[in-house]
Formats: sequence, C-alpha cells, structure tokens
Amino acid sequence: MTDRLPHPLRSDALDNRDRILDAARALFATEGLKVPMREIARHAGVGPATLYRRFPTKQMLATEAFADEMRACRAIVDEGLAHPDPWRGFRLVIEKTCELHARSRGFTEAFMATFPNAIDFVAERAYALNSIAELAHRAKDAGHLRPDFVLDDLILMLMANRGIQTTSEAARVAASRRFAALVIQAFQASPQHSPLPPVARLAPAAPREAG
Repeated sequence: MTDRLPHPLRSDALDNRDRILDAARALFATEGLKVPMREIARHAGVGPATLYRRFPTKQMLATEAFADEMRACRAIVDEGLAHPDPWRGFRLVIEKTCELHARSRGFTEAFMATFPNAIDFVAERAYALNSIAELAHRAKDAGHLRPDFVLDDLILMLMANRGIQTTSEAARVAASRRFAALVIQAFQASPQHSPLPPVARLAPAAPREAG
C-alpha cells in the first residue's frame, strides 16, 4: 500500500476559497451571522454546492474567516516589528490595525457572541501585546514615542476606533484613517502636525445662521 499525500488546492479552488471568505467577512460584518449561506455563495459568485463542499457548516465558515482575521492582525504586528524605523513600524501597526477593524466591525463581536469557544485567541492576543510592547520600547528609545505611553493607551484607542458609527464601510474606513492619524500625533514625543487624511462626514452640516 502507498501512502497518499494531501494534494494542494488548485488555483481555482484557492480563488473560490478566498472569494467565499471575503464575502463571508463582509456580510457577517454588516448583517451578522444570521445571513443565509446561499446569500454568501451568491455574493462570492460561487454555487451553493461549492460553498458547502468547502465549508459544510456556517460555524466552520465563520471560524475560518475569523482565523484569517487573526492571521491578518499577526501579519500587521510582524510587519511593524520588522521595520528598521521603530516609530514608523509603530505607526504602521496603528494605521493598519485601525483600518482592519473598521472593515470588519461587527464581525468580531458577532463571532465571539455566537461561537465563544470556537477559537482560543488568548495566545494570539498575548503575542500581539508583547510584540507591540517591544516595538513601543524601541520607539521610546529612539525618542519618537512619548515616554509616558503605556499599552493601555493603545487598547483604549482600539476600543474607541471600534465605536465609530457610520452609514457605510467607506465612511467608516475614512473616519478610522483620520482617527488613527490624530492618535499617532497624540502619541508622538514631539508632535509634527503633518496633514491629516480627508474628513469623514459623520454628522449633518450645521444650519447656517439667518443673516
């Protein structure tokens, strides 16, 4: 008897997987985990049979989508750590993490509420916090990060970023980019007021006073 090695997915199968996961994350973020599987298949441009062949249950699909989200977070942190300039690396982590959270707002909360024991993310969270603490220490030593910065400040910033409420994802991402730029200036040891990203209109324009 010969042992059969698992075959890697063909490129079309990988494309289908990526499209399904992208569609699932987008719909889970906007409509919650109650969105029908057939709607996810339609949004991904694949047939229901293809979806169920890759992900037989919604929990399997949501768990894989969430695992991809965690891998994206780790990749951002690793990219920041690898940057030769610790301040630029620190800024990169803030900017990209804020945008990632803005695009997936609602998905994390829905996943944790629906499948609280599906993934143990304690180790991932500890890795991210330890890595950012190291990056922050290097940025302080370089004289760019204010000396009184603590990790709780970053957690507070991420909590605030998750609270951005808009009518569309595009507006939420725009608001998150501007918020991240403001936070980075607040964290800088000697703020240099570089131009901010475009304003995201979150409220109706104030009425003009009668002349």
